[in-house]
Amino acid sequence: MAAGAVLGAAGADGTRVQTAPGGERPEAGAMEPAEGAGWAAAGTGRGSVAGRISGAGQLSRGPLLKKLSGQLGVSPSGRALLPGSWENADPQKTAFILRKQWTLYSVTPLYKFSSAHLKDYGRQLGAFIAAEKQKGLAVEVGVELGIKVAVSSLPDLRGSDQDHAAVLVQLSLKSSASRKKTEEKLVWSGWFCSVAGDDLSVNVLEDFTCLPLFLANGAESYTSLVGTWFQKTFDCCFRRLVISPLILTWMAALWTGYKVDKTSSAMELLFSVPCLPQPLDISYAIHTEDAKALWDAVQKTPGEITQEEVDVFMDCLYSHFHRHFKIHLSATKLVKVSTGIASAHCDGIIKFLQSQHLIRVLMLLTELAISQIQ
Repeated sequence: MAAGAVLGAAGADGTRVQTAPGGERPEAGAMEPAEGAGWAAAGTGRGSVAGRISGAGQLSRGPLLKKLSGQLGVSPSGRALLPGSWENADPQKTAFILRKQWTLYSVTPLYKFSSAHLKDYGRQLGAFIAAEKQKGLAVEVGVELGIKVAVSSLPDLRGSDQDHAAVLVQLSLKSSASRKKTEEKLVWSGWFCSVAGDDLSVNVLEDFTCLPLFLANGAESYTSLVGTWFQKTFDCCFRRLVISPLILTWMAALWTGYKVDKTSSAMELLFSVPCLPQPLDISYAIHTEDAKALWDAVQKTPGEITQEEVDVFMDCLYSHFHRHFKIHLSATKLVKVSTGIASAHCDGIIKFLQSQHLIRVLMLLTELAISQIQ
């Protein structure tokens, strides 16, 4: 099979497979759980993970996802989650987050970090970046530009009273020939957050601040400079946060279960075919309504999800696909999940599409970051 060719014709119900994402979003017929469907499929990279996960996307730690347990609206430590004030906030406050690609990192606790000194941190970080540019490590070539750094707090972006308020870092470029604030150009954004990260915060010393999840949007050179300054200043460590195929299946199930606008795009799963001379991807799109109907048929207890239910959900999708195209997706690698809620790639890239479920998605990402730190 040559890369770029369409694999198979459309099925009787409209299901279609393509070798590249972003093509036609096909229909998918109603898919019912196959009788005797297995709990796992060879080659999917699934592990045996015991426990339950709440519909809010909450996990608790274990070897990989250590104890998958919890109740809807409750943090891992048992505290009630704050009302979704961020989910109902002014759209202008969430505009900088939505529909952008964010690269994920885990961050160890910050030593001697204080929210009272955010403006000072901005000035110090700006001076550091300017000094690095003078060393010949310029992040922009051409006209001499000045870097403006703003560090601010996002107090509503947290899951419980124990979470530290999120911290936003923004870099803007300003021409030395212009003094107009309106001509400043935002070139990089990054933010630290902890949403229901109680399990980590309750186990650290008083001088440490827990903001285990960091998300960056912009040139990698800026990310490197900002990360270097924070590591030197607060004795912390940044590490890229990748997302395993197993976690991607959980995201597919969780996000399918959330209520979304009927006009939202189809759920799309992107698979990479291994051991081929040329890279080959398979894109599998399912109408939102069909995916939700399948999940409702699989889920036993509303508000909670088990590993077995996730496996059955994926196996039903795989069986439906094989019935039409005679291709075993279990022999491929799941690399990306896209829904009306968000899209996530195994390389640790995420795009938030709705503010309504932002907190729930961040709970899961915080949990993944903490499990990598521990």
